[in-house]
Amino acid sequence: MNFDISIIEQYGPLILSGLPMVLFISFVSAVFGFLIGLLAVFLRGRNKVLKTIVNGYIDLIRGTPVYVQLIFFYLGLPGLFPGFNPPEVLSCIIVFSINSGAYLSEILRAGVEGIDRGQIEAARALGVSKSDIARHIIFPLALRNVLPAVMNEFITLTKETSIVSVIGVADMMYRYNNVSASTYSTFEPLLVIFIAYYILNVILSQIGRFIERKLSYA
Repeated sequence: MNFDISIIEQYGPLILSGLPMVLFISFVSAVFGFLIGLLAVFLRGRNKVLKTIVNGYIDLIRGTPVYVQLIFFYLGLPGLFPGFNPPEVLSCIIVFSINSGAYLSEILRAGVEGIDRGQIEAARALGVSKSDIARHIIFPLALRNVLPAVMNEFITLTKETSIVSVIGVADMMYRYNNVSASTYSTFEPLLVIFIAYYILNVILSQIGRFIERKLSYA
């Protein structure tokens, strides 16, 4: 095999132009996934019926590949409901948000269960309302406990978005397919994506460590 640096020089910027789409889908899905995770933790503690529903949702999502979930949502559901035709990017955001929410709900639940109950009881003894306890005690302490796991989930999410090209979203892999088809080269375009994802996730890991250090001194 002959390594051709000119392919990287010529097509590298084109491939990397798909990176903003990766970041957009990852960030928006992470935000909604976090909210879904919080909602799942809240609903779990309401009653047995809601707990059963939430547990079923978590088991279903964690028991199936995200690739299958995306294809099922984008191609499977329109086959069952002909009027259901969501745009490609919106489909990705919905699927990744639901997927991430299932994993984050377990992470956040572990964080809540790891809180020292003495602090909560002390707040109750002082007459602090339940909403203030949740907002000012439970949520900050739980987030501090699980921040590394939350950042790891976000990093995992950015890597999982590499499958969105299968439904036509113009990310880096989508542009790789176009470049590979026109140049008949696979290694050089893939090397660009390989390095881009690696650098991106190293940066995200450093950001996570920085936030963790800030919280540890807060």
